[in-house]
This record gives sequence, structure tokens and C-alpha cells, in this order.
Amino acid sequence: MDKQSGGGSITTKVQTFILDHCADDVVSKGNTRHKIYMKNILKSIISVAESSNIDMADGLYEQFAYYMTLNVDDGSLNDNNKICKHISFYLSNGHGDINSTNFIVKLQCSLNMLQGDTGCALWPSGLLLSEFILSQPGTFSNKCCLEVGSGVGLVGVCLAYAGASKVVLTDGDVSTLANMEHNLELNEYITKNKIECKHLLWETASESELQSFQTEIVLGADIVYDPRYVPHLIRVLSILLNHGKSGLYEEKVSIKYENELSHYKEQKDISANALKEAPVAYIATVIRNDSTWNYFLRLAGETNISVQDITGMSKSLNLLPYMPSYDRESVYLFKLSSLCN
Repeated sequence: MDKQSGGGSITTKVQTFILDHCADDVVSKGNTRHKIYMKNILKSIISVAESSNIDMADGLYEQFAYYMTLNVDDGSLNDNNKICKHISFYLSNGHGDINSTNFIVKLQCSLNMLQGDTGCALWPSGLLLSEFILSQPGTFSNKCCLEVGSGVGLVGVCLAYAGASKVVLTDGDVSTLANMEHNLELNEYITKNKIECKHLLWETASESELQSFQTEIVLGADIVYDPRYVPHLIRVLSILLNHGKSGLYEEKVSIKYENELSHYKEQKDISANALKEAPVAYIATVIRNDSTWNYFLRLAGETNISVQDITGMSKSLNLLPYMPSYDRESVYLFKLSSLCN
């Protein structure tokens, strides 16, 4: 089933397809693991449909209720449901040359795509954002970077490799955060003393906490997905992009000099303009629901946040040529900045 089935949305056509071709087969043929997956998938579909005011297919609630009555426990997936992946980035020229120097990141990922609110899985947006960072290390070198919704931690490892002075990885899910910290340990030779992990809920994060990070670059991959959290995300981004006075500011510089001819000493104040870069954000995302994305854009505009599509001009090299399942063309890259600076 591809995007054409529902245009990237959980339409009634998509719901019916899942009911007819997946849910019924799992009931009759599936083992316990399959039934747990199907129960979680139905739960996720119902949640998305309800939050997006999408019509529900006949029988969806009944099928989910049936799975709830089955004697299956999500805890049975806790054992042996992780896999360690090695992501190799071909760094030398970005043209898929197998003789390129490889930068290898080790990641523990979940086989259950729904575990940790999808935060323990690899997604195309995270891969493209990582390629962008490694393609332009100068943009992130010696910068204080913060990622919202950090997932498996891949972006953070790439930021450390690119030479960021400080990297803060945040997530609101405790299980995702634990898996992320494990992945940083797997790549300790790169991440040691460079990265810190923070539990951060967009809904409750305070302005003082967000400002304390002194972030220069904010990053995020697939963070615009649920309209219920969009207002909270916009608030967090607004604070991070306005954490300090930026742009041109006037700085008083006191210069003392001595006139050697008259031995006259004079202290003079000189007003000098010093340039300080304003914080920016880079967000990679697959636009799965137009209404949710348009909602994000509307709130961003109301909060004086500029959202610029830089997908075609980002010059991200193809550093993962061996990964045919990674659909780079489906991912957009946006640059965000505050219009108040």
C-alpha cells in the first residue's frame, strides 16, 4: 500500500484496506506478536483519525475492541525486540563511491515501530537531516545545537562529528530517552563530553529552561505530526529562536590611548556595531497531512516565525547511496528564523 491509497492521510479507504487485508488475516493466521502489532496499529489509526477529524470506517472500533479482548500483552514484545544497525555515511565525495571514507554510526532501534511513540525507529527525515549536517559541517561547527524530538539520537551523533561545541538532545518520552542514551554510549568515541540528553515536554517546558540552553541552531526531524501538539511546538520554537537579543546591537567599547607627542592621556567611548547571528532552526519532515502542516504554517506566521523551504538549495550530498528504501525525495527541509530579530 503506497501513498496513493490515501494521499498520505488515514482516509476511510486506507482504514478499510487495513481492516480487509491486514486485521482479519492476523486474527485468523497471526501469532501473538502479530496480534500485538495489529492492536497497536489500530489504536494509532483511531488516535490520528479522531485528532484530525477524519471519518472512521465501519468496523474499525469493533475490530480494535476485539483485539483488546485478546489475551496478548505488549510486555511480551520487550524481549528481543531491538536490533543494532550500523549506518555508514560515504563522506569523501557524496557520489556513492564505495571507496569513500565511511563514518559509521551504531544505533539500537526497535523492531516495533510504535514503541516509544515511534521514537526508537529510524525515519527518512532523520536520515536526510543527518546528511545535511555532514554535507555542511561548517554551518554547525563550534555552534551550540539543540534537537527537539531526538528519537534514536542519530542527528546528535552527526552534530558531534561535525564539530558542534555543544549538543543538547531532547525528547518527551522516557523510553525513547533511555534508548537514545544507550546509542550515545555505543558511539562514545564521538559523543563523549559533547552531548547531553534532556527530558523535555513541549507542553510544560518553561521559558527560563528553554532560554538557559543558549541555543544557536535548533533541529528537528518529523516533529510536525499531531495537530494537538503544534501550538506547544510553536511556543518552544519561538522561545528558542528569540532567546537573546540578536542582529545588530550597539556595544560601548572603551579605548584608552596615549598621545606620545603631548603625553596627553584621553579616555574615549566609541560606539561600535557588532554583528551577532540570530538563532535559526532546520526542520526535516515528510508532509503526511496537509491540514496539519498548514496549521503549523499558520501558527508560525502568527508568532512571527519565518518558514523557508530550502529543500532544493540545501546541497545535501547523497551519503547513503546503498540504501534504496530511503526515499530522499519525500522529505522536505525547512529553515526557520524569527522575524523579530
